[in-house]
Formats: sequence, structure tokens, C-alpha cells
Amino acid sequence: MEDKVELTTLIGVLNHLRKEGYTHDFRVSEEGKLCSTNDEESFTPEDVKIVNFYRFEGETNPEDMSILYVVETNTGLKGSVSNSYGPYADASIEEFMKQVEDRGKNLDKESK
Repeated sequence: MEDKVELTTLIGVLNHLRKEGYTHDFRVSEEGKLCSTNDEESFTPEDVKIVNFYRFEGETNPEDMSILYVVETNTGLKGSVSNSYGPYADASIEEFMKQVEDRGKNLDKESK
């Protein structure tokens, strides 16, 4: 029987994702592109697919709310990008991920 993994903390989820091959940490650049942390590659919303996401809520402090996006790029890089959730969110990350989400919704409609 396979042990269930407790995925309640950001660190727990990141450790699990790394075991699954999602090893890259991404950020959104000033130019509005998703970049690997070593800045060797950058990606537009058309180059990225959201595989999953996780929301985390602080027990007492709204500033502790965050979201972790699990992403894959068109070049095969797999990793994650995190953001605060709600009023403390980084607007550039939020806008980039919204474009990726909207693109995915349009692709779903086209395939039907």
C-alpha cells in the first residue's frame, strides 16, 4: 500500500513536486515573461501550461495566504511559481498566470 503524502504546507508540496520532476523555480520578469531562476530561458503565456495549483491559507494572518502554480513549458521544463494570494499578490505574476489560464480555456473550447 502506498503511503499518502500530507500536502498541507508549501514546503511539503514543493518536496513532493520535486520528486515528481517539477524541479525548476520560476518568476515573472519585468518584461512580463516567465523566467527560470537562472534566467537562461524565458516564456510567454503561449509557451506555458498550468498543470495544477495549490492554495495555502495562514491560520490567523491574511498575509500568509499564497498560491503555488505547477507549470510545464513548451521546452519541457517543469516547475513552479508562487505568489501571495488576494490583496498582497504580485500583479505581474497574477496577470501572467491569468493569460495562461485564459489561453487554456480557449484551447479547451477549440478541442470540443
